[in-house]
Amino acid sequence: MARLRNGSSALIRDLNRSSVLGLIGQRGPIARVEIARQLALSPATVTVLTRELVGDGVVRELEQAPSSGGRPGILLGLVGEAAHALGVKIAADRLTLVRVNLNGDPLELMERAFDAAAPHAAERLGDELVEVLGAESEHLPRLLGVGLGVPGIVDTQSDGTVESPVLGWRSLPLGARLQERLGVPVLIDNDVNTLVVAERLYGRGRGVEHFLTITIGRGVGLGIVVGGELYRGARGGAGEWGHMRVVDDGPECVCGKRGCLEALVSDASLVDAGRSVGLLSSTDGVEDLHALAVAGSREAQRIYERAGTTLGRSVAGLVNVLSPQLVILSGEGIRAWDQLRDAFEEALRVDLFKPLRDVVIEAEPWDDANWARGAAALVLRATFSAPLYERHADDAVRARLAAPATSGRSAY
Repeated sequence: MARLRNGSSALIRDLNRSSVLGLIGQRGPIARVEIARQLALSPATVTVLTRELVGDGVVRELEQAPSSGGRPGILLGLVGEAAHALGVKIAADRLTLVRVNLNGDPLELMERAFDAAAPHAAERLGDELVEVLGAESEHLPRLLGVGLGVPGIVDTQSDGTVESPVLGWRSLPLGARLQERLGVPVLIDNDVNTLVVAERLYGRGRGVEHFLTITIGRGVGLGIVVGGELYRGARGGAGEWGHMRVVDDGPECVCGKRGCLEALVSDASLVDAGRSVGLLSSTDGVEDLHALAVAGSREAQRIYERAGTTLGRSVAGLVNVLSPQLVILSGEGIRAWDQLRDAFEEALRVDLFKPLRDVVIEAEPWDDANWARGAAALVLRATFSAPLYERHADDAVRARLAAPATSGRSAY
């Protein structure tokens, strides 16, 4: 069980400092008076804490806020160039890497070939990261840590033991190995969860207390935000919604069961459906099916319509259970959203509980860089998280942010 850290006065101060920094990061630019109001802190406490953050070079004073009378307030915002993080999206055949500053703005995007199924893949991943970090420019700010998004279950973000059938990784202690190899904090989570963190900090989910991110494409993923916090469940297993059985005696899923949602709406399942009716050859893929649907093939369009109906019905069930304000649809499969949309929306309307029909459903363009940015956001989020429990990787990230900036190159 997690234990409260010792030293109540120091804990309260750390909580307040992290809360102030987190609010500026998530809601800024923001005035001190508004920080005090939203966090229920005294103006004097906020003044002391923000003075420290400005002195540390993490927060800066920006333009004055409009005033309806009296002295206008000074808005506070993060100093984006004060630090950076590296995010990595791990796929079966490639790595997508992005450096982001403290504001989450991308500084550099990279892609490298990678074979997750090869022997000693974890060691090879470490080699790649050592090379990337070793090539850092002298002009980069301090490195806070490395975040990784993997398709699978991760027990805790800091311990990072990965269970990923897609990658062929079983009980792989990836976090511990990379932490020792790189000498910087390493945080790992399910790749959909990393996308959710990015949405919460910088995207459509900013300021939304209850939302879902659903991804379709190579698989089906689900990320859940409840009360403004990512819900991971026991052992990090929350969100394996794609392996919910939706039909009896359906096609076999990669998990070994039959009739799972993923076995009906993933890219691989759509290709299998196209081959079964003679639309696709053994070498054709989902891009070919999509092209046929766009060109007017009714058989191809029906495949997408059936998938859209199944997905819409399943999303309606999620909304009925969790009652989110917003549902974000993303992933590679969204490239075919025009072919899925009508059937999806009709099924959703039919199955939604009427009082919940005001939920907002939005489809976002897919980009691997967004997933990598989400992985980097795991690190940035640690700088904003209140240090209430013993989470050593988060503590290490905050310690690197609070340390005096070194001259010259990043402190890797």
